Amino acid sequence: MTDVTIASFNTKNLIGPDQEYYEFQTYSPEEYAWKQSWLADQVLSLDADIIGFQEIFDEAALRDVIAEADARGAALNDVSLPGRDKPYRKKAIFRHLAYTPYGAANLAFAPNAADTGQPGKRRPGVAILSRLPFEDAPEVIQDLAEPLDIPFQPLRGLPDDDAGYFRLRRLSRPILKVRIRMGSHIVTVFNCHLKSKLGEFHRPGSAAFAPEEDLTRYDPAGRAMGSLRAAMRRTAEAWVLRRAILDELAKGRPVMAMGDFNDGEHAVSSEIIAGEVPFRNYAWMLRHDAQHRDDRYSKEEAKQITENVERVRLHSAEKLFVRKSLRDMVFTTAFGGVYESIDQIYLSRHFHPDYGKRIGEMTYFSVLNDHLTDGSHAEAPYNKLASDHGQIMAHLRLND
Repeated sequence: MTDVTIASFNTKNLIGPDQEYYEFQTYSPEEYAWKQSWLADQVLSLDADIIGFQEIFDEAALRDVIAEADARGAALNDVSLPGRDKPYRKKAIFRHLAYTPYGAANLAFAPNAADTGQPGKRRPGVAILSRLPFEDAPEVIQDLAEPLDIPFQPLRGLPDDDAGYFRLRRLSRPILKVRIRMGSHIVTVFNCHLKSKLGEFHRPGSAAFAPEEDLTRYDPAGRAMGSLRAAMRRTAEAWVLRRAILDELAKGRPVMAMGDFNDGEHAVSSEIIAGEVPFRNYAWMLRHDAQHRDDRYSKEEAKQITENVERVRLHSAEKLFVRKSLRDMVFTTAFGGVYESIDQIYLSRHFHPDYGKRIGEMTYFSVLNDHLTDGSHAEAPYNKLASDHGQIMAHLRLND
């Protein structure tokens, strides 16, 4: 058996001091020291074999956090682990207490293709840190080789060429793909950060700002249109990730997809990534080519349809945990009194307990979210210096 932990961590705007990432937003050296300290403590607490990071502007800043976590982990090991002269040093409890440093780990960083480095207009990327070996060179998905055109179905009375379409040429943030060896298995891991719910407003011509951004002239319809644009972009990005997942599953490869989805499990974008849930029985459904009311799928066809759907479906690690533990609430964000999970880890059926050919199973699920209660805590005065997301981690046990 091989035990593996995989975590997702939105760091909230990780960049070095005195660098303007968004307009008028920087960290002073003191603020950066606070933030680095807090992030290092979270990495230390996770002690995960694989961590997918989001909102990374600067690879050097991430390496600083990892180095600080390692320094604290080494100091902790010095005081909590028995020396080699102690006969009880090999007890299992000390293996669990020990922190494993990332000094020899692999780090893949995917900068945002839209990040020009211009102060105040920076764009964040993503990263994957892994103690386990990379099987191939990491791949980045952001600028699409061919635009994604999404045609709409013509409505009644409209010609076929008048329904319109949505075109996507580039993702708002990169998707990072890494194939990682876990024991005797190689698993494809995706890390993503989909478009946020923040409204996307169109700035006409040479205007200094979009009209909808002027809240003294509040435009509710324009603001709603901004949300519509963001939702369409996020959902299209989810499909791009889904297509990449399907390519891996078609090759028989186990898949894990994690990151900041900016949507809950039951949102359309999340359901696109995970895939459809099969109906209980397709045999009662009318066939797609039905000629009369009794043209329904056969039992054999229904069985095959169910397998076709299940084969490419992903499963929420959080929901597998809820099923196992009888807990009914996990949250990774808190805003406006709403607590929800928008950070996800999804697993292909290779890790589902009901799948007969599974290669492993999730044994536990952790979430570090105490800092989200009110946005202030002893380790960081406010969320700017911590993170506005909880950190999640799936504990997996793989068959050798």
